[in-house]
Amino acid sequence: MEPIFVLTDTNTLRCCWPLLSNEPAYANAHVITIPASDEAKNLDTLTYVWQQLQEHGATRQSLLVNLGGGMVTDLGGFAAATFKRGMRFKNIPTTLLAMVDAAIGGKTGINFGGLKNEIGAFAEPVETVIDTRMLRTLDSENLLSGYAEMIKHALISNQKMLAEILNFDILNPDFDALDVMIRQSADVKRAFVAQDPCEQGLRKALNLGHTIGHAIESLAMQRAHTMLHGYAVAHGLVAALYMSVVAKGFPTETMRQVVAYIRENYGRPDITCDDYPQLLQLMQHDKKNTAGHINFTLLSAVGQPLINQQLPETDILDTLDFLREG
Repeated sequence: MEPIFVLTDTNTLRCCWPLLSNEPAYANAHVITIPASDEAKNLDTLTYVWQQLQEHGATRQSLLVNLGGGMVTDLGGFAAATFKRGMRFKNIPTTLLAMVDAAIGGKTGINFGGLKNEIGAFAEPVETVIDTRMLRTLDSENLLSGYAEMIKHALISNQKMLAEILNFDILNPDFDALDVMIRQSADVKRAFVAQDPCEQGLRKALNLGHTIGHAIESLAMQRAHTMLHGYAVAHGLVAALYMSVVAKGFPTETMRQVVAYIRENYGRPDITCDDYPQLLQLMQHDKKNTAGHINFTLLSAVGQPLINQQLPETDILDTLDFLREG
């Protein structure tokens, strides 16, 4: 029988592994534990996982179960995709962010050179299991972090879904209702991924809010400030909606509703105008750019994403002003 490996971080080992460890399927599993935090999503941690797989006899037919948030599913998926040129892996996301985003769609990778997800591969898990028991282990910040991706999915989907998202109390959630919303949100992502698995076109709609969001997140990482990914995405959504109003005729009232919700729950990013040159430089590194141009995903209306949109630098700077002060 092929060995089973379970990848956890120090948090999911303590909070989530006990929910699974008594199941017969995991009776003889070898648990690999890595540090918790996005700073650990690096080459050193990846090397450690490879070493553990090698030392304990993993083969292409072995199974690596990634039990954790987006950091674990990203790094574990990449470790599996590259070990012996590809072994099987399964994702059991333990955070809201991973359930609706990171664990779906086959993107794997690590941070490198101060940039988010700079090295990686497209690799699909054999299965992704959504177990909402895991959400009861989360604090409010991590619930909000995942919820930002659900706001994004609603914006690229339809008005009804957006209204439900903006009216749901995520800080005191009804977990039964949330379970249904998670599956709807995950279905939005799956639909875009199915039409464009390797992100050549339509899948870029899922990048809404991420170009500026990733730049803000990378800036925080370079300064050794921790920022949850979803908070960066939330700030990026404010920027994307502002640009959409200015450049694409997105309804101002809808923008105001979403921006008010985000500012109430996520605050504003800790940036100043002195950071603008560095943020612009970080945007230039976005993997979805073409021929040196920064590509944004914008909206003409809810459910009407526009990919590969380019704006004058003056509009980008105005957007950063709005993000800080508007």
